[in-house]
Amino acid sequence: MNFSIERLIGNTPLVESKVLNTNPNVKLLFKLEGQNPGGSVKDRAAYNMITAALERGEITKDTKLIEATSGNTGIALAMIAAMYKLDLEIVMPENATKERVQTMRAYGATVILTPTEVGIEGARDFAEAKVKNEGYFMFNQFGNPDNWEAHYKTTGPEIWRDTEGKVTHFVSSMGTTGTIMGTSTYLKEQSSNVQIVGVQPTDESSIPGIRKWPQEYLPKIFDATKVDQILEVSEADARVMAKRLAEEEGIFSGMSSGGATVAALRLCEKLKEGIVVSIICDRGDRYLSSDLFD
Repeated sequence: MNFSIERLIGNTPLVESKVLNTNPNVKLLFKLEGQNPGGSVKDRAAYNMITAALERGEITKDTKLIEATSGNTGIALAMIAAMYKLDLEIVMPENATKERVQTMRAYGATVILTPTEVGIEGARDFAEAKVKNEGYFMFNQFGNPDNWEAHYKTTGPEIWRDTEGKVTHFVSSMGTTGTIMGTSTYLKEQSSNVQIVGVQPTDESSIPGIRKWPQEYLPKIFDATKVDQILEVSEADARVMAKRLAEEEGIFSGMSSGGATVAALRLCEKLKEGIVVSIICDRGDRYLSSDLFD
């Protein structure tokens, strides 16, 4: 038998909303990605990006690896890198929660913090300069097909299987867009009628894990034709919903999951019938040092 931690990645549960969804003709299912061993949906992409690069011979145990992240991808990469004894540096904005930084370092990764004011874009620029000038290898989750293909191979098939092919709508926050791209590609192959709904923050909002990218930083893996509708949510609404998920549904998650749930509930209110699957992308324990649950 295979007893490695890798086999715990994926096959996350779907749980039905019992309180927040009040439309009796629509079933809202939350896919609990915090159940992955690294605590987020990014375990899927990190595992696929590292193993695919190793299989292609692009990296070895002697390669200096680097990646820019707002948090969850860094934790996932650090976990997988530890399993494969790889040397990894993570670059992230200095306003990242303490739990994120400590978790990456616990896995053995080196963490470099860039100024808050330059955001994740500045962290990406810093990592790219290291690749250009110092010979690092960057996974580049924003432009790496191995990111979205992880969800084509796992997340999409799981949702189709666990809803017995009855899913009508899929809702996902959009950051790197890997989750929504891969899941959309698979679900649309099964049925072109499945509607794919992306979630972005409103212009004035800052929601960790969800971005409305400037054109020059738009993820290269993003294909707008694979998303049927984009809903915008405010930071205030996402914060309130993260708390409500914990208090009313027993689902402890971060702000981006709150934002996705806001969008999913708006969708459910308008539907006459359907089965909506919404991604709960991580666990709330990595936000405890922030003011999210104050």
